[in-house]
Amino acid sequence: MGQAFLKRGDKVAATARDPGHLNDLADKFGDAVLPIKLDVNNREECFRAVKHAKEHFGRIDVLINNAGYGLFGAIEETTEKEARDQMGTNFFGLLWVTQAILPVMREQKSGHIVQVSSFLGLITLPVLGLYNASKFAVEGLTETLAAEVAGFNIKITLVEPNAYSTEWSGSAFRTIETDTYASVKKAFFDGLASPGIWGKPEATTDAITMLIDSPNPPLRLLLGNRAYPLIKQNYEKRLAGFEEWKEISDAAQGE
Repeated sequence: MGQAFLKRGDKVAATARDPGHLNDLADKFGDAVLPIKLDVNNREECFRAVKHAKEHFGRIDVLINNAGYGLFGAIEETTEKEARDQMGTNFFGLLWVTQAILPVMREQKSGHIVQVSSFLGLITLPVLGLYNASKFAVEGLTETLAAEVAGFNIKITLVEPNAYSTEWSGSAFRTIETDTYASVKKAFFDGLASPGIWGKPEATTDAITMLIDSPNPPLRLLLGNRAYPLIKQNYEKRLAGFEEWKEISDAAQGE
């Protein structure tokens, strides 16, 4: 995505735990790209990275908060460390970068924060319980943030991709296997082999650039054609459940 912005003339502060991975980008685009070392789990490092980018470019118009990884495994199988690490990167890392960028954008009286969530922040799939939870947390945080910063002319968008053919699934961590949830996992991984599941990452470029350029961007943007029908089906089922129990819910008000 960074290359797409650079090719159209934008300036990019690109971050990575190992900034050496950004050398090719810097060699190709020169002073238009600023490589910065950043581990989002380190809150102080997040603030230093934002300060460096602001001092180098003078302003920061757009933040794309994209750090995160997947964790495959049943909830019962997940260790405390696995759970804390998943939430640490996917939720707290995003929070630290967001907190670091807000003073810059408030001072500018403008900016656009793009939080890369997932359609699994709106619905769930088994075997991705902690990942689902981390993205649900991102959703709640970001929707609240949008209301808090609207008066500062800061735009907020949650990008919700469905499955894409990236390195995400291959680099995801897995809990220790047990036989207890073998059938659940088999059904899940068999489903991933279904035709048409995986979108092409390069097809998202135009959508993201249009989002960034929009004077009135949406709070949520789904990416891919698999997310909408699944979310629609899930939300219709939720509403039906609320309706079925509405009389009992109303009575619980106590009036």
